[in-house]
Order: sequence, then structure tokens, then C-alpha cells
Amino acid sequence: MGTGLMVEMVAADRTVWSGEASMIIARTVDGDLGVLRGHAPLLSLLTEAAVEISTPDGVVHAAVDGGFISVADDRVSILTQHALLAEEIHIDEAKAELESAEGMPTGNEREQRIRRASSRIRAAEAAG
Repeated sequence: MGTGLMVEMVAADRTVWSGEASMIIARTVDGDLGVLRGHAPLLSLLTEAAVEISTPDGVVHAAVDGGFISVADDRVSILTQHALLAEEIHIDEAKAELESAEGMPTGNEREQRIRRASSRIRAAEAAG
């Protein structure tokens, strides 16, 4: 321990993932963010997107429904209302949700549902 980042991904109902990582890639409202050891302290808003965590055992892919990412002293906290690890995602359900969202009238809820379904599909496909 102590050679990488300590990461904790927490949803409203559970700790989704925690452990050591060498890098995290997340999408914030300001664009994609890559976090390595020694990153400057940061607090940023996440969008509905896939998060990638590079660990000693491989890459963990997850989909988050927005939230926050904070970085300080090589500790990374990802706080979200809801998150799914790639292996928890049912890709057929996500594709059906995307199709359903695309059929909705234009508006914020439609856009949010499209982003959420797309992030789940991306996370599941990335984990392959």
C-alpha cells in the first residue's frame, strides 16, 4: 500500500468499490479528468458517465449517475446517488432504456436518461 491512489466509490446505498489504483478517468462537467498520484486537490461535479479505475489487478469499469469526485493527498472519493460496476450492468436492459429514452419528447429528462443508459452501455462494453 501507499504507492498509488486510495479510491472509494460510494453510492447512496453502498460502497460500490474501494481499493488501490494507479489512475482514474472520470467525466466531469468540465470534461474528462485523469487522476494520477500527486494530483492537486480537487472537487468537481461528475456527469452521468463511465468511470475507469486502473488497479494492480486490471481495470474496473463503472457507470455513475452524476455526483462528485474529490481528490486530496492521493485519496480519491467518488460520491454518487447510484453506480453500477460493469459486471452488474445488464446490457440488454441498458439498450432498451436507451431506445425508450430516445423516443421521449425533447427535454432534460430525455437527455439525462440517454446519458445514463449510454454510460452503462459504455462501461459494460469497455469491460468486454
